[in-house]
Order: sequence, then structure tokens, then C-alpha cells
Amino acid sequence: MEVENILWVEKYRPKTIEDTILPERYKTAFIEMVESGKIPNLIFAGPPGVGKTTTAIAIVEQTGGSYMKIDSSLDASKDTLRNEIKEFATSVSMKGGRKYIILDEADSLSHQIQPALRTFMETYSKNCGFILTCNYPHKIIQPLHSRCALVEFKINKADKPQFVKDMFTRICSILDKEEVEYDKKVIAELVRKHFPDIRKIIGELQRYSTNGVIDTGILVDFDEISLKAVLEAIKSKDFNTMRKWVAESDVDQHEVYAKLFEVAEQHLAPASVAQLVVLLAEYQYKAAFAVNPDINLTAALVEMAVELEFKD
Repeated sequence: MEVENILWVEKYRPKTIEDTILPERYKTAFIEMVESGKIPNLIFAGPPGVGKTTTAIAIVEQTGGSYMKIDSSLDASKDTLRNEIKEFATSVSMKGGRKYIILDEADSLSHQIQPALRTFMETYSKNCGFILTCNYPHKIIQPLHSRCALVEFKINKADKPQFVKDMFTRICSILDKEEVEYDKKVIAELVRKHFPDIRKIIGELQRYSTNGVIDTGILVDFDEISLKAVLEAIKSKDFNTMRKWVAESDVDQHEVYAKLFEVAEQHLAPASVAQLVVLLAEYQYKAAFAVNPDINLTAALVEMAVELEFKD
């Protein structure tokens, strides 16, 4: 069985713009774009799991075009641009329509490689379009911005109720199709916890579904187990434990920062709470540029151990 038939996030990826979970104003704009047949080079920016890649693929599919998807965080060498992109852009399309290159996580491309991408956009513009997805649009150089239309996937306060409802409905539908029992209150809490990252939610559900039922156990993860361990290591200034915890932990590192922020007042002396906020902001920003995120997170924990004062 192919991987795409195993991973729920791929198995249940929406095939059309209408099926995506997006505010209606986005769907309307994308549908009009497809109907016009005029798809410019695009930059889709926004937090993880909000549907950037799904929307890019749906747009291409609905135009009748073919595409090649490249994960820039894994394969971002000049050879990839020179060989794979060139070969795809110059070959004859099997579908006969316009071809597109979808560059996932394009903000991970170095500023040495991005100018080469600009050249490819210009060279193959007649028969090949580009859609870049990213979390941080400011990390993409201005010459690329000037050649693309920027679409920022933002969920406004007014959008949230419908967005949450659509997420909840889609998740329950997936669980029903997979014949997994679930508690609707647990699903609602899971959506609240990870909103708007539906990809993470689906991944967590698949991982936990091996029990055959989704219960409150899926909510007891980093909160009660890992958080206590890392706080003890920081408080005792135990560098070896901190380093081992980072290496062995499989939690989302951004969740580490978020949880430490949430519990700061419970564990820290008043003067250290504000100091922690500054440290968290600094290391979250650095995480966007870190070559090795584990080193960045370990450095954050070490500085917390050195600088912060805990309650007795």
C-alpha cells in the first residue's frame, strides 16, 4: 500500500477548492482565479496546517494542469533547481495544460539559492508557473515577492466560529470513515487546543487511533508529562537532562515555548516571569532561522536555567 493511502492527512486531503477548510472570501477568490484560467505566480503565507499546500494542489488540479511538488526544507540545493525544475519545466505536459511547481516551505531556501529561483521564474514563465508556500514571508527575498502575488492565510475573529465548525465536522467525518469511536467533547477540545492546525490534529488522531477509540487520553501529552520533566531540569540546572530531553522528546518545539509561557506564573518568582517572556520571544524568533532546532531549544533551556529564579 502506498504511503499516501496510509497517512490520513494525505488520504483525506481535499481535492477541490470547494472542499478546503478556508474562509469563504478565500474560496471565492481562488475559484474566480481558476475560472479565469489566469493563475499568477503565488506566495501562500501562514501558520502550519491551515491549508496552503492543499489549496495550491487544488488550484492546479482544477485548472487541468500538472505539477511537481518540492519540499524546500528537505531538498533545497541548487542542483534541485537546476536539474529537477529545469527537466520538469522543459518537458511536455502529459495533461496538455500549464505546468506548475509547488515549492513547500520556500522560506527555508537560503538567500544564495533564492536568486536562482527568480531566474527560473523568468526563463520558464511561458509554460510553467510557481506557487511558493511559507510560514514567514519576510524570509523570501523581495525580487521573488515582486514576481508573485502574496496571499496571507489569516483567520480573523469573525471567521473563527465557522472555521472551527468546519474543522470539527471534517474530523468527525474522517473518524467515522475509519470506524474509530470518539467522544465529541474530546474532539472539540482537540480542535480548540491545536486551532487552526488541522494537519496536526489529523496526525494526532491517526497516531492515537490504534487504540480503536479517541478519548481524553489524547489530550494528556506534553501538559502533564514532558512539561514537569523539563521544568525540573531547568530548575536544577541539569544540563545533561535538558540535552537528553530535547534529543528524545517528540513534541512540537513551538508547543514547548507556548506551554512554558502558560505556566510561568505558577513556577517562577515574579521578577523572572517577564524575563521568561523575553527569552521565549527571542528563541521562538531564532527557531525560524536555526539550522538545528534542537540546539536552539537546548540553548533556550540553558539560558532559562541560568537566568530564571524559581519559587520554592
